[in-house]
Amino acid sequence: MAEAVAEALSEGEHLLVQAGTGTGKSLAYLVPALLHDSRVVVATATLALQHQLVERDLPRLVEAVKDQPGVDASYAVLKGRSNYACLHRIRAGVPDEQGALIEVPQGSMATKVLELRAWAEQAAEDGETGERDHAPRHTEREWRQVSVNHRECLGAAKCPFGEECFAERAREKAQRSHLVVTNHSLLAIDAIEGVPMIPEYDAVVVDEAHELVSRVTQAATDELFAADVDRAASRSQRHVDGSEADDLADAGDRLREVIADLPAGRIDALPDALADALAGVRDAARACLSAYPKSGPSAPGEADPGLTQAKGSVQEVFATAERMATGSEHDVLWVTEAGPGQSGRPPHLAVAPLQVWGPMRDRLLSDKVAVFTSATLRLGGDFGAVASSFGLKASEQVRPDEAPRERTEDVLPWKGLDVGSPFDYGQQAILYVARHLPPPGRDGLGPAQLDEIVELVDASEGRALGLFSSRRAAEAAAEAVRERLPHLTTLAQGDAQLPELARQFVEDPHTCLFGTLSLWQGLDVPGDTCQLVMIDRIPFPRPDDPLMSARQRAADRAGGNGFMQVAATHAALLMAQGAGRLVRTTTDRGVVAVLDPRLATARYGGFLTSSLPPMWTTTDPGLVRKALSRLAATADSDAR
Repeated sequence: MAEAVAEALSEGEHLLVQAGTGTGKSLAYLVPALLHDSRVVVATATLALQHQLVERDLPRLVEAVKDQPGVDASYAVLKGRSNYACLHRIRAGVPDEQGALIEVPQGSMATKVLELRAWAEQAAEDGETGERDHAPRHTEREWRQVSVNHRECLGAAKCPFGEECFAERAREKAQRSHLVVTNHSLLAIDAIEGVPMIPEYDAVVVDEAHELVSRVTQAATDELFAADVDRAASRSQRHVDGSEADDLADAGDRLREVIADLPAGRIDALPDALADALAGVRDAARACLSAYPKSGPSAPGEADPGLTQAKGSVQEVFATAERMATGSEHDVLWVTEAGPGQSGRPPHLAVAPLQVWGPMRDRLLSDKVAVFTSATLRLGGDFGAVASSFGLKASEQVRPDEAPRERTEDVLPWKGLDVGSPFDYGQQAILYVARHLPPPGRDGLGPAQLDEIVELVDASEGRALGLFSSRRAAEAAAEAVRERLPHLTTLAQGDAQLPELARQFVEDPHTCLFGTLSLWQGLDVPGDTCQLVMIDRIPFPRPDDPLMSARQRAADRAGGNGFMQVAATHAALLMAQGAGRLVRTTTDRGVVAVLDPRLATARYGGFLTSSLPPMWTTTDPGLVRKALSRLAATADSDAR
């Protein structure tokens, strides 16, 4: 893999590398990245991998090459502005709804906010980074009291604390570094939305690349709440002399009324009432912005932070309302459902790009070399599905036996490489498809599925990770296992925070952990802790998912197979990630049990199965229960 990455960087070719857990893929791209003659950006999807790179892999690598002449081993971490504490907000206060600055936090948050302020001041004194990841434990709401987003920031030139600013220091360090470690979202904002966030670079390595399309989509998604309009209008009252702030508040009230009358779901054509309401918010926000006092260049300390942040909130409302009112065929607009309970989020509007492969192709892949790597890139036995989602075409692929190809279009040619795995899946894992079960229905888990789950968990004596398509299904399974196997410990997502649940799962082998999406990808529990992974149903997107259904329809209209290109590809990625929870080391053994018979009976089953690790496959429930019982007995014997 290291040789392939080095060749891609030197020859100017894009590269997709599937590298399983345990292959050492981080070092396989970090080494050639350090040897490359220009700056390289490494983008990850998760904080866990970013920490691994910055706190473990890179320091060890830098130590190893420190005596090598000509190797620039400098590196930096770069995140979005809101990931750093803001010294101005900490020292001057947080704006209230009218834009006035409140110097002392109020209410139950006061103690935590004061703790965060003290931590940030100490970090500034000690020359530390001020990153959120290093802060004392806190909630999202508490962190917002000590941070700002890019619209609220005064700018280094106007801020009295600009020279100390954590975010600016991070950018300055990145400017001096050969390797910049960042995240998918910042990469998307920089390269695809054209907002300069990262210093000039020659090549990018995208790790956890199976997440890239989702993260780019998230970065390009905007939401509009009526409460956002209210807040922007309220903050403007102090800075606008005319009636413009009141007009904006009235437009927000009208938007709230219209949203309340709309059913949740995708909006294919803007209803007249919604079109008028959005145009009203857009025009009122534009007028409000024009009514703000004009400010010329000011010296540090002379900027009005309340005005800057109030104006920023109006700019955000304007930009989002204008995008939604345009009704572009390249966007998908929908009304969200109300959140559960009184504390849930009210219905609001959301807009996302119909597809991201076009912008990725035009703005990232046309002038940068990109290396994409993950444990799951080869779906259905081929790289084509994932490559096309990035904006790469099948006609641009260079096969292993082909000679190097000249660049003929606007994008560099690409190669795919599967470096395999250190694990012997045929010997270490069984894929069990419960073919005898009825197909899953809309009403969640039926009696047959619950019986199957209880029997499998009983055979494995716990040691089970249940991956479910919904919170309701996970809770129903947990309830059934608790009732019928009370001697085991059964945990469900939501019983505690994920790190606490993972700790309990590891400490007690006779434990089951049942949950939804964050467990499919975010849990690493090697050893005897996990010998059974259960997947309740093939994780196709919901038929009423606004964005996925729109993408599927667009693929059909373009002459493709929308179900296979969108729904089946989505399911294949998730299943591969879920199945990957089982075997994490060369000594792990166990069963991946899929309780959806369609994996064995449907035409698309072969595509999904070939996207999974090459496990030994069976549909015999008796054989699987015996295998799990033997594994449990061996684990208990070893523990004694």
